[in-house]
Amino acid sequence: MKTVVIGTIFVDIKGFPLSTFIPTGRNAGRVEQNHGGVGRNIAESLNNLGADAVLVTLADHSGISADVLGHLREAGVNCDYIMKTDDGMGTWLAVFDEHGDVYASISKRPDLMPILDILNQYGDEIFEGASGVLPELDMEEPLLDKIFELAERHHVKVYSAISNMTIGQERIDYFRRSDCLVCNQLEAGILFDEDTEKLSSDEMLEMLIREIKRLEIPEMIVTMGENGCIYASTDGDSGYCPAQKVNVVDTTGAGDSFFAGLSYALQEGRSLKEACTYACGVSAQVIQSLSNVYIKK
Repeated sequence: MKTVVIGTIFVDIKGFPLSTFIPTGRNAGRVEQNHGGVGRNIAESLNNLGADAVLVTLADHSGISADVLGHLREAGVNCDYIMKTDDGMGTWLAVFDEHGDVYASISKRPDLMPILDILNQYGDEIFEGASGVLPELDMEEPLLDKIFELAERHHVKVYSAISNMTIGQERIDYFRRSDCLVCNQLEAGILFDEDTEKLSSDEMLEMLIREIKRLEIPEMIVTMGENGCIYASTDGDSGYCPAQKVNVVDTTGAGDSFFAGLSYALQEGRSLKEACTYACGVSAQVIQSLSNVYIKK
């Protein structure tokens, strides 16, 4: 199953307290540096699940970049369409609380426009024979226009994710052109212009069904952390999938792995309910793993 992933590579710098986290004080703990980025995370997760992931992205000229690319190749990810530029990789700095949840973070995104050169030169080759493409909708609009153009030309389904819904509010047309859109509860609230923080799963599902009809989004999944996820499509399919109970070690990458598992299952032809159940299982493996990459057992 050839799946094209178009997104980012990041370096993740994460701090974990050894005891109760004190927001305004000094916290003894450990600091880790890991490979990250939505595109990178998804591509590696897909390959671990059995897909043939093709990662289209940027790297830089640093030793860290060489290490990331070496690891991806060892994992079986197709890295033939990765270009190195001076500002190719991003950085994510995060502080976690004692429960393994992100308390605060700062993200420095790279300039992704050179990806357009890759798609202009090799786009047909990349998309030929693919069953799905997974773009980050935070990217610049000329990039998204090219991705959707290629997907339509080669009849490839588009499974979209977005991290910055403030940008997404201006890109409703891309949501409508996606076969499936995935976001979390906070992002859904921004998109729907509603306060969703304290809503129950039933209340969120009722809102989701109403809003995708209003916004004309064909299919949408909203992840809700420990409360699982909800899903709905404009053809009437909707429901709730509970999260698996696990010992939380680190929530980083759980959303990306959920997205990878969901798109993998949908490309296999599973129903929305089946795909969401499978994706919840994939993300559960990541949450209780220090590696932050789902390992197929």
